[in-house]
Amino acid sequence: MTQQNVVVSETKSGINAAITMTQKPPAPPAGYIPIPRRRILKNLEINAGQRINTCIDSMRASSPTHVKSTPSFAEEYNSWILRHPSALDMFEQIKDASKGKQIVMFLDYDGTLSPIVDDPDRAFMSESMRKTVRKLARCFPTAIVTGRCIDKVYNFIRLAELYYAGSHGMDIKGPTKESKYNKNNKAEALLFQPAREFVPMINEVYQKLVEKTKSTPGVIVENHKFCASVHFRCVDEKRWIELAQQVKSVLKEYPKLHLTHGRKVLEIRPSIKWDKGKALEFLLETLGFANCNDVFPVYIGDDKTDEDAFKKLSDRGQGFGILVSKFPKETTASYSLQEPNEVMEFLQRLVVWKKVTPRSRSRV
Repeated sequence: MTQQNVVVSETKSGINAAITMTQKPPAPPAGYIPIPRRRILKNLEINAGQRINTCIDSMRASSPTHVKSTPSFAEEYNSWILRHPSALDMFEQIKDASKGKQIVMFLDYDGTLSPIVDDPDRAFMSESMRKTVRKLARCFPTAIVTGRCIDKVYNFIRLAELYYAGSHGMDIKGPTKESKYNKNNKAEALLFQPAREFVPMINEVYQKLVEKTKSTPGVIVENHKFCASVHFRCVDEKRWIELAQQVKSVLKEYPKLHLTHGRKVLEIRPSIKWDKGKALEFLLETLGFANCNDVFPVYIGDDKTDEDAFKKLSDRGQGFGILVSKFPKETTASYSLQEPNEVMEFLQRLVVWKKVTPRSRSRV
């Protein structure tokens, strides 16, 4: 009687089982335990399902929808705010900690300088916020560190005196306007793109994502040059599993890319050792503060990707991070602010303090 030798493989369309017929299969090695074909297929299906469920859990965890008013939530939030107090409430302590040191400001854009909106192309910052950031840059070296591409975020901000780190720090440019922090008056004086070789691949993935997700209502796909984003803020939660499967089906063809999660967004990024924390470190080094004991970096951001920068400051033991959130979140940030309006108030206080602080008492 003949026996079947089962070979199981994963393909683009799913799981296939190739069955070949042999008269007498070779004897199994000692200690070999045969696994039935059905069990192999079932295990592969379970593993695939677990990966999708993990992705969906991450999507939900990074995308809270509204403030809860239950007693348990209030208790959780009160406990969290004790560990990450408001930067406005702690402003006097922050001033004391930074006296005599050079403050360097790092700011995320979406959810930090501008409100979170359904259409990412309409995430405009207010004119009052723009004026505040301009004044801030006159007082301290200031950088925008964002997941967006530089060109798009610059069109929103329109301040030539800032440093810009786009695509999660994979595209860094210096000020195009002369300032006391950039004497060369040339953007080419600071240009760093550690993921340049991935641009053709990201373009290809972007086109495939657009095509693959077009059947899912509400999805928005963006090309940030060195990474791509799939926004699901307007996608019915019942279709999140479908969307996650669509994105993963594209991504599995590109082992050099990986998937991360943000606020109602899936991010496809090159698998290199570079993130917002690395960008922060690079900018500090470029500004001449790599090994200084009297530098005081401040990073303000609202998303999971900003945690890399918060952790970098914690590891350096210099400065601090501020998380912008109305919800309790696991974070390495020292302080918190609830929304962009509070961010603007905090920045305005820094500017006022800078103007009244005697030069002899502080480098800021």
